[in-house]
Amino acid sequence: MEVSLNVSRAHAVLNEINRIILGKQSETTEIMTAFLADGHVLLEDIPGVGKTTLALAFSKAMGLDCKRIQFTPDVMPSDLTGFSVYRREQEKFVYQEGSVFCNILLADEINRTSPKTQSALLEVMEERKVSVEGVTRPAPSPFLVIATQNPSGTTGTQPLPEAQIDRFMVTLSLGYPDFNSELELARSVSRQSRTEHIQPVITKEEFLAMQQEIHNIYIKDVVYDYLVRIVTSTRSHPYLERGASPRATIALVKCAKAYAWLQGRHYVVPSDVLTQLPFVLMHRIKLSTSAKMGGINRYQALDEIVKAVPAPYMGVTK
Repeated sequence: MEVSLNVSRAHAVLNEINRIILGKQSETTEIMTAFLADGHVLLEDIPGVGKTTLALAFSKAMGLDCKRIQFTPDVMPSDLTGFSVYRREQEKFVYQEGSVFCNILLADEINRTSPKTQSALLEVMEERKVSVEGVTRPAPSPFLVIATQNPSGTTGTQPLPEAQIDRFMVTLSLGYPDFNSELELARSVSRQSRTEHIQPVITKEEFLAMQQEIHNIYIKDVVYDYLVRIVTSTRSHPYLERGASPRATIALVKCAKAYAWLQGRHYVVPSDVLTQLPFVLMHRIKLSTSAKMGGINRYQALDEIVKAVPAPYMGVTK
């Protein structure tokens, strides 16, 4: 009963967000899934489709502290991790916290800054702590990054290091809204920002409790076997030059559990794995030269792999 109540509360958060982000229910559900799985999200899209509004809406609806940093070429690593300044009145150096000390960090246009600054996020994204000047400080709990980046090749962009891309649990694209959603968006234009209409639905403590429940979702051994076979198949497929890392396996397990929980189930089925597969693996695989020359994209390569791995039989459910 307690799990069902929390699931309904999570859907209430999504309903609140979907009042503002129109026509993107599947995308907001995926972001909620990643957050419940304690993972970071990378939104890759053109400017102006609502990526920043989406991040702010999530932080407000979940009662979380959000900070936003606009990445530009002059942003320094210390802007993220913090730095020490000398206080004359105290006659000592005092540490000033950087932008990462929050619950949700909106890293806006992350690929417009230098690789050095991008890499400043590696430790805190993986270990939820920051090391500055020999001192390690924990990040707040929860700590989630929702980063936006412009399409590769856009003027002024720097490609993200592969190590950092791998730290994002999922990647997705919002894309343009459908006609009716954009029509409703046009009719709702006012002087107020759209996020000002967002009301907190849950507290930080309630969200942390939801994250804890994800660990109790059951996965059969045959589903574990199915999941791992898919991930490991990416490492030997002729269409792929680089397959998914073991971190992808962990991310896929967490996302499948979180997605099953959002569906109101206490167990994972193969369709949960397949639903999360493109979000978790797409940014972690790299096409081979022969695949590119043959006009094969990553979705087609992943589809070939899924077809080659037989799904487990789960029995008859009454």
